[in-house]
Amino acid sequence: MTAPAPVREGLFTDADPPHLLGGRCGACGQHHFPLHDVCPYCASEGTEAIELSATGRLWAWTAVTHPPPGYKGQVPYGFGVVELPEGLRVVTRLTEADPGRLHADQLMHMVIDPLHIDDEGRPVVVYAFAPDDAESVSSTPMTSIL
Repeated sequence: MTAPAPVREGLFTDADPPHLLGGRCGACGQHHFPLHDVCPYCASEGTEAIELSATGRLWAWTAVTHPPPGYKGQVPYGFGVVELPEGLRVVTRLTEADPGRLHADQLMHMVIDPLHIDDEGRPVVVYAFAPDDAESVSSTPMTSIL
């Protein structure tokens, strides 16, 4: 079996639990995602790489029911904004595609989710956030796309 490939290198860890890879500015103290060499808030070059929290709260959400141009994954899928304890709001895929099963301030945790199989036969994975309550999680098992 071929090892999964991240949709983009440097966005997340493949740990248990996984984490987003962001930065913290040494000058102003702000966190940011994704990691940049220059702080997007104060333009300082003193950013340090950090693992961001693997949990957060749902801030906004919707369902994508039609594939965007070039998209090779399954639809529908959830799409939303999760606020991390660091104060960042991260635009993200959601494992729950039914907006009726989500609510404001819902506890979420980060997961690695399969997206599609690339032209070389490798599973491509992305970060996503899943509701903490197990009965509302509907993530696609990796075996269903292999």
